[in-house]
Amino acid sequence: MRPSDLTGSPVRQPEASRSAGLVTAVLVLVFSLAGCAVLTPPQTQALLAAPPSGMAESAELRSVPFFPQTEYECGPAALATVLTAAGIAARPEALVEHVYLPARKGSLQLEMLATARREGAVAVRLPPTLEALLREVAAGHPVVVLQNLGLAIAPTWHYAVVVGYDLAAREMVLRSGTTEREVLSLRTFEHTWRRSGHWAFVALPPGRLPASASENEVTAASVAFERSAEPQDARRAYEAALRRWPESLTLAMGLGNTRVAAGDLPAATATFKAAAQRHDSTPAWINLAELHLQQSHFTEAEAAARRAITRSVAEPNWRAAAEETLTRVLEARR
Repeated sequence: MRPSDLTGSPVRQPEASRSAGLVTAVLVLVFSLAGCAVLTPPQTQALLAAPPSGMAESAELRSVPFFPQTEYECGPAALATVLTAAGIAARPEALVEHVYLPARKGSLQLEMLATARREGAVAVRLPPTLEALLREVAAGHPVVVLQNLGLAIAPTWHYAVVVGYDLAAREMVLRSGTTEREVLSLRTFEHTWRRSGHWAFVALPPGRLPASASENEVTAASVAFERSAEPQDARRAYEAALRRWPESLTLAMGLGNTRVAAGDLPAATATFKAAAQRHDSTPAWINLAELHLQQSHFTEAEAAARRAITRSVAEPNWRAAAEETLTRVLEARR
């Protein structure tokens, strides 16, 4: 029994930055032509008017590595940056075949997230706010962002990694292109970032949670991570998320599954029992019955299966599975 798949991020335009020179030239052209007519965008205005509470005025992750991009390949470079920062050995050239699409001269967002997970990191989408980016950096987490360094009618898509900010100076610091420490004004950064729909993610080792991501995003990331992760890594991801959101049935089901995959049936049984009792969930009762059956706990297995059938009145999609489980339990008892 697997928890439902809550993933599904829209695929936007791929990266298309040609070189750091082009990136810089486009930024200079766009924002120098606009001059004073470039208004401070709304999130920057709000952030400067009321700085987030409980957060340092500035922070910079100076130890985050730097991988200069080669032509078109800012996606692999950005991904290698955050993976290495998470303690996962990675080189851009080893990631190219997984995320880079030669026909598109870039990397799609879904490939960036999926590859981070295959490499052993829990990749989590962030809320579309500047405050979320700053809180992640303040927590020690570099953030991959997608920018459009061109115009809406002539986009130049580019992945970079946010590694610092300074509210007093109104600046963001990035690993970007061939520039190890690119400093952009907050308003310039927001203008380029919002054209991607404010798309950003962090890639963290299993067991560490983002500072700002929502329950839904962390749950979706944990479920997606489980598909390619080692059971012990998936277990750590679910355990950390469930500690923060103990009322989540999906996280509890995921944790139970990973404990089964690791061969720890007593721990898995305890997890499904707690989920079944807390949520009175038909699939949790079914899983509990299955585990009791595997351990020859026939009385407990029958009780759980019968409760699953009773509960399936409200969850009719699970009725057939509950009845099948009870049948196998009764046959085993005989």
